[in-house]
Amino acid sequence: MTAYEPPGEPGAGPGPARGADPAAYDAVVLAGGAARRLGGTDKPGVRVGGRALLDRVLAACGGARTTVVVAAPRPTARAVTWAREDPPGGGPLAALGAGLRPVTAEHVVVLSADLPFLRERTVERLLGTLRTSGADGVLLTDPDGRDQPLVAAYRTRRLHETLDLLTGRHGGLDGLPLRRLVAELDLTRVPDPVASFDCDTWDDIATARARIREHGHVLDEWISAVKDELGIDLDVDTRALLDLARDAAHGVDRPAAPLTTFLVGYAAARAGGGPEAVAEASRKAAALAARWAEESTAQDPSAASAQPDVAPDATPDTRPDAG
Repeated sequence: MTAYEPPGEPGAGPGPARGADPAAYDAVVLAGGAARRLGGTDKPGVRVGGRALLDRVLAACGGARTTVVVAAPRPTARAVTWAREDPPGGGPLAALGAGLRPVTAEHVVVLSADLPFLRERTVERLLGTLRTSGADGVLLTDPDGRDQPLVAAYRTRRLHETLDLLTGRHGGLDGLPLRRLVAELDLTRVPDPVASFDCDTWDDIATARARIREHGHVLDEWISAVKDELGIDLDVDTRALLDLARDAAHGVDRPAAPLTTFLVGYAAARAGGGPEAVAEASRKAAALAARWAEESTAQDPSAASAQPDVAPDATPDTRPDAG
């Protein structure tokens, strides 16, 4: 799903709007790099776990009021605002300047489009740290302690002021490295070797694809991919659904597991959807599976073979002429 909006005039969106919600935030995702170490491949479109890298990052900043992607428009899993530096290819600071124009929230999350392990909880952690600190921004550091200014949350006004300062000092932002921005800001650093992992090479892509298929990650990754593919934004108790599938498979029959979970989803949808509807449908189905299993274990096989034509709850006929 995409929504194209022009980036606006240079200098537009200088800061947060009056009366803005202080808890709201906007996001800027830089997705227009040349990806030279990937042989010029369209890196934001490379799939990890069945999802494009760009879509994975967009899911992580799904709570943003406005999400601006600096790149040529393309199909995405959620609606975004598109922006482009002029001329294209001017580097990360030029792209950031273009991406900030539609931003009006007090805080902005700035992300690259190649972060396969970024999650919404990490974005919330960056924002929470920023709101309780006096810093200009909060960024992640990688396993070697290096700054990752494209996995960060900033005060929007300070970004505008600093980019204006650099523009005046250098005559523009084209070609300037990100370290020029970092050097001008008071930043708080948060180490996170997983969320800061970015994909610059095909070896990085292979590492990311292997990690999400490890036992401790594969289920969450699969569920996230399915929800993204189906356009579902619903948090449910995964463990409860797995327990239900197990009970149906063991207490009834193995094919009962996928059929039961399908019926639970259908019933929850009929009830209006939402986590509560899923939980209630799961509870009822789990109770039924338990009753089913109890009946199968309570029956005495020897009694059943002695009286094959008598139902388990039948009352013997004791009339004198019976028989």
